[in-house]
Amino acid sequence: MSNPARPSPHPELDASFVERQRTRLEALRDELLGGEQRIIAEQRADRELHGNEAREYEDEAQSMAQREVDQATRNLNDRRIGDIERALQKIEQGSYGLSDASGKPISRARLESTPEAIYTIEEERAREAGA
Repeated sequence: MSNPARPSPHPELDASFVERQRTRLEALRDELLGGEQRIIAEQRADRELHGNEAREYEDEAQSMAQREVDQATRNLNDRRIGDIERALQKIEQGSYGLSDASGKPISRARLESTPEAIYTIEEERAREAGA
């Protein structure tokens, strides 16, 4: 069971908003982790079904392409799960809604659309660009 959210130092966020965000973050984390388990189970089932069978070149190419897509999805999900965990930690610390990079407030609209946001939109763009 989670602790009630601490009051946020963010001027736009009240305790009920932060608590709703906690619930959303926990549900999103569970959904993403469930998706990871599904991908692993599908890959295992495919190996068990087709284990040592000779495969056509086209089948192998399609399988390789699917593995690349699955890996890209896992990489994205891993990053999101890390951000979700950090956002949940920030709720516990009472700093949810403040950027990890600058300490500036993250807009409420951004937090509503991306509850795991731990950077302002500008900082996130720089992060994605590799800056």
